[in-house]
Amino acid sequence: MKNKPIVHAVWVLFAALMALFTASARAGDDPSFIAFHVGGYDVNDDQTAGQLNIEYRSNWDEWYVKPFGGVMGTTDAAVYGYAGFMLDIYFGRRIVLTPNVAVGLYSDGDGKDLGSAMEFRSGVEMAYRFDSRTRLGFAFHHISNASISDNNPGTETLTLVLSLPLKNLFDDD
Repeated sequence: MKNKPIVHAVWVLFAALMALFTASARAGDDPSFIAFHVGGYDVNDDQTAGQLNIEYRSNWDEWYVKPFGGVMGTTDAAVYGYAGFMLDIYFGRRIVLTPNVAVGLYSDGDGKDLGSAMEFRSGVEMAYRFDSRTRLGFAFHHISNASISDNNPGTETLTLVLSLPLKNLFDDD
């Protein structure tokens, strides 16, 4: 059968979409988060620096996509403020895969020159979700200017991420 690869691909796509919408539906009880990242900046190069991020992750979602914003600083005095969108994909109750994209403004400080003040970030986070909805995981991101300037070296980051539900931080119970 000549169409077997196409039929197989259609079924895989259908199964993936069903899993996505079913898994995303489990997020209904997730609150807004404050997330903290700590790890390495420019881990793919010889200019590796320490990195800290703080993010606000909204519980508002439209078609399962949620807005977020944050700021990153490095031990080389680079600063990056960004905003974007993320999607939580659940594997059971505990494991959450979160692909995300963002755009922001970057200042290199004494660190790596990424070629432009405007930089784009794409990445993925894999986290364990506790009963309290707190999440602990790892994130990998690529930051670059998408060739809007002649110089576009890009960089990769690898961080440990702790996401704390805002409702747990301010509950009086």
